[in-house]
Amino acid sequence: DSPKFLGPILNITIPVGREAILECGVDSLSTFKVAWLRVDTQTILTIHSHVITKNHRIAVTHSEHRTWYLHIRDVRETDRGWYMCQINTDPMKSQVGYLNVVVPPDILDYPTSTDMVVREGSNVSLRCAATGSPEPTIAWRREGGETIPVGGGQEVPSVDGMIFNISKVNRLHMGPYLCIASNGIPPSVSKRIMLIVHFPPMIWIQNQLVGAMEGQQITLECHSEAYPKSINYWTKDDGHIISQGAKYEPSIVDNAYKVHMKLTIKVITPSDYGSYKCVSKNSLGETDGTIKLYHIPTPSTPKPTTTTTIATTKKTLPTKDTAKQRGRIKDHITDVNTNEIFHQEVLMERDLHLKSNPTANAEGLENHENNYIFSSTYGTRYCFATLLIILINFYI
Repeated sequence: DSPKFLGPILNITIPVGREAILECGVDSLSTFKVAWLRVDTQTILTIHSHVITKNHRIAVTHSEHRTWYLHIRDVRETDRGWYMCQINTDPMKSQVGYLNVVVPPDILDYPTSTDMVVREGSNVSLRCAATGSPEPTIAWRREGGETIPVGGGQEVPSVDGMIFNISKVNRLHMGPYLCIASNGIPPSVSKRIMLIVHFPPMIWIQNQLVGAMEGQQITLECHSEAYPKSINYWTKDDGHIISQGAKYEPSIVDNAYKVHMKLTIKVITPSDYGSYKCVSKNSLGETDGTIKLYHIPTPSTPKPTTTTTIATTKKTLPTKDTAKQRGRIKDHITDVNTNEIFHQEVLMERDLHLKSNPTANAEGLENHENNYIFSSTYGTRYCFATLLIILINFYI
């Protein structure tokens, strides 16, 4: 019987560096021979059990002269293509199979960007070039997973494309970015590119006026942003730099390009009141902010008002309209015997008359039903004089 193929050669896909094995099944080979060829170059690789090519990576094996295997070790991209299994019959019989070599992505050093230093407000283009088979796709992400500001108040988790353009870069764009290349063939690869944005110092002060009492401890605060990192310090009115000591305790907490400045005055004395400046400077500029520390008087304890109450149980002073006046401050006093009404004007005249008398001026008189209440409205001595007159008239 004439030899025949048992089935087609299966196409295979192999990652670069691995071994590829193409399989060709033949029935009734008899005395005929099987050969393997590279189709695109018409190169004879093997004939029967012998390797013809000088390529040391090529080998041939068989199983009972029925299944013939072409081995290609350490597969390279150049090995990608069509391969032919041929039987030397007349006419020749042959069939072909395809070897696909895939390559995981690899990022090229050039033209991929390196770390970049730019001024705030300029335009920036980050580039990332990669090879691989299939052709890799490129995505840009921030190293810490933060979103990327893209303008118009929008933020995105990633940006696709070989070139990442940033218009009018600002400090919010600063930080490490990852250029990630992937093509479905593991492993994906990435390159870290640091974007550094330079800008002069800026200062924010939440409270520019701070009040404090003597003896109190107070902390003044400033917030600064600058890159390259700034030199930060405090000064007083005279311009001298405030340093750590028994009286002052300056401190700084920084995070990337942000700085939180604090100045603690441990015990405030009169000489501490005035203006304080927080100063921030770097190679691009210098700025400062002013905080005014003003004096708050120490609160004094008010003296309590003293009232004298004398109760009577025999008689309530009549007035023209007792019901309306109960519980209210009177502008007159009624004599209990004569019912004579002494209005405030009369009392004031008496007060003037009594100035030559050892008895002093009275300040006021209140009537609450059976009680006389003398508050410090007109003077103490006149109150006692009036009280004495009323009591004498009452008991006569």
